[in-house]
Amino acid sequence: MDTNCTISARRVTISGIVQGVGFRPFVFQLANAYNFNGEVSNTVQGVTLVVEGTPEKIDAFCQDIVKKKPPLSSISDLESTQIPVRGYVDFTIRSSSGGEGERSALISPDVSICEDCLKEMTDATDRRFEYPFINCTNCGPRYTIIKDIPYDRPQTAMSSFPLCPACQKEYDDPMDRRFHAQPNACPVCGPHTFLVDRGGRAVDTGPRDAVEKAALLLKQGHIVAVKGLGGFHLAVDATCHDAVSRLRDAKKRPDKPFALMARSPGDAACHVCIPPEEELLLTSRHRPIVLLKKRQSYQGQGVHTTPCESDATLHGQRLSLSSAIAPDNPFLGIMLPYTPLHYLLLTKGPSVLVMTSGNPSGEPLSIDNDHALAAFSHMADYFLLHNRDIYFRADDSIMQVQEKVPRFFRRSRGYAPLPVFLKRAMPQVLACGGGLKSTVCLTRENKAFLSQHIGDLDNEKVFQFYQSSVGHLKRILDISPEIIAHDLHPGYLSTAWAQEQKGMKAVAVQHHHAHAVSCMAENGIVEPVIAITLDGTGLGTDGAIWGGEVLTCTLMDFKRRAHLKYTPMPGGDSAVLEPWRMAVAYLWQIWGDDFLELDIPLIHRVGRARLNFVATMMTKGLNCPLTSSCGRLFDAVASLLGIRDKITFEGQAAMNLQAVSRTEKNRPYDIHFNDIYDEDGQSMVEMDFDPAIIEMIQDLQKGISLGVMGGRFHEAIIEGFSRAALAVSESTGLLNVVLSGGVFNNGLILSGILKRLEHQGLKVYTHQKVPAGDGGISLGQAVIAGELAQK
Repeated sequence: MDTNCTISARRVTISGIVQGVGFRPFVFQLANAYNFNGEVSNTVQGVTLVVEGTPEKIDAFCQDIVKKKPPLSSISDLESTQIPVRGYVDFTIRSSSGGEGERSALISPDVSICEDCLKEMTDATDRRFEYPFINCTNCGPRYTIIKDIPYDRPQTAMSSFPLCPACQKEYDDPMDRRFHAQPNACPVCGPHTFLVDRGGRAVDTGPRDAVEKAALLLKQGHIVAVKGLGGFHLAVDATCHDAVSRLRDAKKRPDKPFALMARSPGDAACHVCIPPEEELLLTSRHRPIVLLKKRQSYQGQGVHTTPCESDATLHGQRLSLSSAIAPDNPFLGIMLPYTPLHYLLLTKGPSVLVMTSGNPSGEPLSIDNDHALAAFSHMADYFLLHNRDIYFRADDSIMQVQEKVPRFFRRSRGYAPLPVFLKRAMPQVLACGGGLKSTVCLTRENKAFLSQHIGDLDNEKVFQFYQSSVGHLKRILDISPEIIAHDLHPGYLSTAWAQEQKGMKAVAVQHHHAHAVSCMAENGIVEPVIAITLDGTGLGTDGAIWGGEVLTCTLMDFKRRAHLKYTPMPGGDSAVLEPWRMAVAYLWQIWGDDFLELDIPLIHRVGRARLNFVATMMTKGLNCPLTSSCGRLFDAVASLLGIRDKITFEGQAAMNLQAVSRTEKNRPYDIHFNDIYDEDGQSMVEMDFDPAIIEMIQDLQKGISLGVMGGRFHEAIIEGFSRAALAVSESTGLLNVVLSGGVFNNGLILSGILKRLEHQGLKVYTHQKVPAGDGGISLGQAVIAGELAQK
C-alpha cells in the first residue's frame, strides 16, 4: 500500500459478460500489480470490487480494467463510487454473493476449446491427455450448463462432479488458468464418455477408448450419434457416399444440405474456397457453421462411391466428398471442432465428418441420453454418449460472409444469449417472434437478449422447447416482463400463447415493421427510415400476405409506400410447398385460362388435369389468398424455369434459382410501376412483374440459358426495389435505408440493392448482429412494443 499519499477507497461495479470468463483473477492480479488492498466478488449485478489506494492510481487501475480485460469478457458498464477507507491488509477474492436486488449479470455463451487446453490434451505427459472434457476459464461450456446465477459450480450441470484434490487446487488458485472455472474436471473426478449400440448395450472399450472405437466405426461407414455441447449430432464419414445416403434416408431429408465438421482449415480447404474473412470467422472462438463456396471440381459433381477412409487422401489421391451432402448447392456449410471430444474424434477418425443435428425431423435437438436412444436408434448404428447433463440445448449457428461482413442465417450456439445493446433503455418486454425459425427476445434497460434458435413452432415438441426457453431466460436474466409483443398473424402458436399470458400488456406488431425495426435497433437508428423488407410470409394490415414491401418506418409505426402486385396463392400453404402453383398463378393472372395453350415445359410437367383444377380455384376465388410476397415470386420463377416444382425445405426453390443465376452484364427483365391506393385511400406504388414473366416465357421458348434468365430476374428484383426506394427517398427526403427479411440471405439481391442505393447517395444499413430472416424479428417486436409503452 502506498503510504506517501492520501489513501482513498472506491467501490467499482462492473456489468457485462464478467462471470465465468476469468474476470476476478484478472482483477486480483491487476490489483496486486498496483499494490492495492481490497476485495473482488461475483454478484448478481456482475463483478463488484473495493480498492484502496491513491485516487490517481485508482483512476489508472479502472482504465486498465477496460483496456486489458480478459479475452472472453465484455464490459457494458463500469460504475465507481467513493466509500470510506476500511483498512484492508491485502487483496482477496471473495465467494460469490447471491443477495437481493436486480440480477443483471450477463451470461457468456459456450466457447470453443482454447489453444492452451488443446495443447494439454495432446500432451501424453499431461494428466488430462486425451480427456474429452478438458476446459479452463477461457473456454468450455457456459450457457448450456447453467441453471441460475451467480455462475458458480453448484448452479451448473457440474454440481454432481465433486472436484478431486488436484482440480480443487487449480480451482482455488487465483494465479491458475482454471481458477473458478466452473466446468473444471479431469479423468479422476469429471464426466466420461461411453459407447453403446442402438439397443443401448455397452460396447466393450477401455476407459480412454470409447472415442477411438467410435472413430473406427465412422471409418467403417457407420452412423454414430455423438452427444456434444448443446445437443446431439448424427455423424458419418463425409467421403463415404453410402453412409451419407443412408443417413439422408434415415432422417427423411432428401435435399436439405448437411453440415460438415473438418479437422482443420487445411482439411476444409481441400473441398471449399476459404478467403481471409471466411477463415477468420471459421476459426473464431464462436465456431459457427460457415457457408463456403465449393471448389470448382465439386460444381455439378456426380455420385461418388469412394470407400470409407479416415483421411481426405487415399494413395496420394484426394477423396471427393459425397455428392449427397449438399445437392444442387454451390456452398458447403463447414465448421471446425469446438469441443475436445470433437477434436479427438476427428484426429482418430475421418478428417471431415457430416455433423447434422441429432433429432427426429422437425423436432428440437435431443439433449438426453435415453431420449436420444428412443428418438433415433433407427437412424444411428452407435451412440457416443457422456454423463455430463446438457441443461439447455443450442443448435450450431450458421453464418456467411457477404460484402465482407459476417451475417447470421441462424444465431445460436456461441452467440446466445449475448445481448444486442440498444440506443436507449426499454421497459421489460417479452417478444414472442413469429412461426418459423423462432426466437424470443427479452429486454432490460438498454439490452435486448435473443434466445438461441428454437425452430418452427408447428411441432408440439418445439413449442414445448419454446415455452421452456422463455422460462429459462426469464430466470437466468431475472426479467419479469410487463409487456408481451407478438405477430399479427392469429394462426401462429406464438401469437396464441402470447394472448393467453396474464399480467402483461399484449402488443400486436406487423411482421414487416418488426423486420425493419430489428435492423434499425441493431444499428442504433432512432430516426425515420425507408425499409425494404423482402420475405416469404407476413400478415399485412389489409389481411393479405405481404412480403415484397417498401415502407417508411419509425420505431413506433410505419407507412406502406410500395409493394409487389398482389397475386393469388392457389391452395394457400400448399403453394409454398409446390412452387408450380405460384408459377401457374402468374401465368393465369396474365393470360387467364389461355395460359394452358402456352408451349412451355411447365404445362407438360404438371399435367392439364392439375392445371385446370388450380385455374378453377383462382377463377372462383377458393382458398387463394392474395400475396405480395417476394419469396413466392422467386418460387414461381424457379418453377417456370424448370428448376424446382416442389420443395422439401423452406427456401429451397429460391436457393436453387440463385445457384444457377448469373448477373454479370444481364439486362433486367421489364417491370411496370402502377399508382394505386391503400385501404385508407393513401397513394402508393405497385410493382408489376407481369411484363418480366412475359419476357421470361419468350426467353424460355428461345432456349436462352438458365443462368441468363435467372440473372435477368435477379436484376429485375434489384432494379424494381431500388427504384421504388429512390422514389420514396425523393418524395420524403429520407436518406437512410434498412434492408431486412429472409430474401436478403440471397447474396446477389443483398449486394445488388446495397450497391445501387449507395451509388445513388443513400445510406444503407444491413443485419450483422441478428438474422435478416424471421430469427431476428423478435428483436424488432420488443423494441416497437417498448417504444409504444413509453410514448
